[in-house]
Amino acid sequence: MDRSVAYLDNQATTPVDPRVREAMLPFLGQVFGNPHSRDHAFGWDAANAVRRSRADVAALVNADDDEVVFTSGATESCNLALRGVAKAAPDRRRRIITIATEHPAVIETVRDLGQTGFEVVILSVGSDGIVDLDHMDSMLNDRTLVVSVMAGNNEIGVLQPLAEIGAMCRHYGVIFHTDATQAMGRIAVDVDDWQVDLLSLSGHKMYGPKGVGALFVREGTPIAPVFAGGGQEFGLRPGTVPVQLVVGLGEACALAVDSWRADAKRIAELTNHLKAGLMESCPVIRFFGSMERRLPGSLSVGFGWPAHEVIAKVSDRIAVSTGSACSSDSTEPSRVLRALGLNDEAAASGVRISLGRFNIDKDVAAALNAFSRLPVAQEEYG
Repeated sequence: MDRSVAYLDNQATTPVDPRVREAMLPFLGQVFGNPHSRDHAFGWDAANAVRRSRADVAALVNADDDEVVFTSGATESCNLALRGVAKAAPDRRRRIITIATEHPAVIETVRDLGQTGFEVVILSVGSDGIVDLDHMDSMLNDRTLVVSVMAGNNEIGVLQPLAEIGAMCRHYGVIFHTDATQAMGRIAVDVDDWQVDLLSLSGHKMYGPKGVGALFVREGTPIAPVFAGGGQEFGLRPGTVPVQLVVGLGEACALAVDSWRADAKRIAELTNHLKAGLMESCPVIRFFGSMERRLPGSLSVGFGWPAHEVIAKVSDRIAVSTGSACSSDSTEPSRVLRALGLNDEAAASGVRISLGRFNIDKDVAAALNAFSRLPVAQEEYG
């Protein structure tokens, strides 16, 4: 890896915090037991580690320990949440609501459920990327099963009004799910404040390992397993729990409890410096999505040129991306930016810049230097 390149793609993944790595190491060696083996100390030690990690995840989102189900990551968590409640749904509740800027883990799952007899409603967002609450309220009724709205967008960083949506869902007796993957460790995440029934998260977006995540399931939420197998994870997610990964996720959550406020403040300051510098050095520039309601460290920027051309010109100095890493093979204009009402030209120009815990002033300087070398676009676009 070229360490001379500044890493500014923390919404794609974050580096594993060294403290997380240290916490995981014993479970890659001497503590190797199966946490589901109840007859000897090897299994007990592993089970105790899983128990502690479950408590650490629960503490970060203000949940009870037994409301945390470990999964392989946020994509599985979103699938389990939506498919699980659909499987357990009463016949009268057949409507599923989400918004146009959701991650593919939600959008594609919802569309697939639409092929099995559910009515799918995908709500539009405004030019700021935020859903219209009155429009959502008009779609809620006693036939609505579940609403799924992402906390912080993975491409543009926009924060949705989850507390207000949660209150509406509670009023109509509708299950409320949020994909909080990008929000974890960046803003306050509280399942009671948001009134969510289901919340998905992933380890590798919050300085933990890849391959592990969790689903918060509020006690009493009707949900069925979607895989067959053993009775692990409260009967909802069969399979041997990967102790080393779960320990890493737990440690990442424990660190976030103590540090997210300080991290967010410092990252926001760096981002403001970067934004001001970009506005000064790049005459034709656009920032996409709300600048008031957004994750700290997140910028979605158009420089007047196709994003892939911009990235090719700066890749020797900084690591940034065109948008969702999960859709990086696509050459089409960003679906998220199109949902904001942008035309193809503007939607194809979006560059995602995302700062994290380990970025420093030098990284911002590298970004400003790299972007200042771009040819100047001659006119407004989009």
